This record gives sequence, C-alpha cells and structure tokens, in this order.
Amino acid sequence: MSELPAAPEQIVHVVDDDEALRDSLVWMLESHGYAVSAHDSAEAFLAVCSPEMTGCIVLDVRMPGMSGLELFEELDRRRCGLPVVFITGHGDVPMAVSALKKGAVDFIEKPFAEADMLRLIEHCLEREREGRARRLLEADTVRRLEHLTQREREVLDLIIAGKLNKQIADVLGISIKTVEVHRARVMEKMGANSLAVLVQSVVTLEPGNPTR
Repeated sequence: MSELPAAPEQIVHVVDDDEALRDSLVWMLESHGYAVSAHDSAEAFLAVCSPEMTGCIVLDVRMPGMSGLELFEELDRRRCGLPVVFITGHGDVPMAVSALKKGAVDFIEKPFAEADMLRLIEHCLEREREGRARRLLEADTVRRLEHLTQREREVLDLIIAGKLNKQIADVLGISIKTVEVHRARVMEKMGANSLAVLVQSVVTLEPGNPTR
C-alpha cells in the first residue's frame, strides 16, 4: 500500500468545570509529555470541536449547562471518533456505566490515582491511533479500487472468492494468460505485494462501503 501521511500530534482534551481539578490534570499530563487542551464546559469544547481533531477526551460526567453525557451523545451524533474517559463522583457511576454501553472507553472515580489516569489516557491514545490508521488504509484501498477497470474488478472479485486462474478464465470466458495479465495489474494498482495482502485490504473494508 502507499506510504501514509505523517501522524498529527495527539491532544488530550480535558473538559471539566472544576478549575482546580482541570488545572491539576493539565499539569499532570503535561509533566508526562502529553499535549493538553483544557475546556471549562461542554459548550466550550463543542465550539472548537472539528473532525480533524486527534487524541482523546477526559470528560467530567456532571457539569452545569450541558452535562458530560449530553456532550458525549452530541459528539456521537457528529461522528466524532475521539475516545472518551469519564471522570465521575461516586453517585455518577450508573451514568458512567450507561455511557460505556454507548461507546465510551472507560470511567474513573474521583479521587483517582495518577497512575490509573495515565494508564487510561495511554489506552485511549493507542486506540485512537489504531482507528485513524485503519481509516487511512481503508480510504487508500477505496481510492485504488476506483482506478481498476471493470474487467480488473471482475478478476479481483473472483480472486477474493478464492477462484484459481483457470476458474477465473472459465467464468469470464478469457484465456488464462489474460487472467494473469489482469491479475498482475490488479496487484500493482492495489499496491499489494502478495495475495494475502490484496485479499486482506479488500475484505476488511467496512460493511456497506459502496465499493464492496
């Protein structure tokens, strides 16, 4: 596959109305080398939220105005893929559990140990990196598929179905030599150096993708 662009810097977005806790988190994370952006309300974060954001969100469940849960649901509607860790008080655990069922990564109760928070942050950032890399690879695969001719796509579909060259030739009514030529062009256009890479790049596309 083609070389992927350099990864952007990941930022830990801290969203909490408690100034003391917010400042404490920012200091702790920055002292461990993380880039941090602090927001004193859900509304403040939404005002700067964009699809290009990378990293993760540390989000207080209970805030005045829009709550952490309401922000989480709004981000889901906006298809924001940033992993979320909720900060909760003891009485907020049921709400945090509900958020987990809707896709949040985890929650941590106040007061929390520094090591526990750092572990959750690193887990979130790794998850976001993996998700972004997967989306980039899928986009690259889709772009390459669009450059295949109709015949090359027919050959590819039969390769994915596990057909041998002779079987592909019989299905399409062409010679084995012609199949070999199309197959070589498919491999080249898809940037695949092996049959396994070719198959994996196509079959792992998200279900419902119009190119499938």
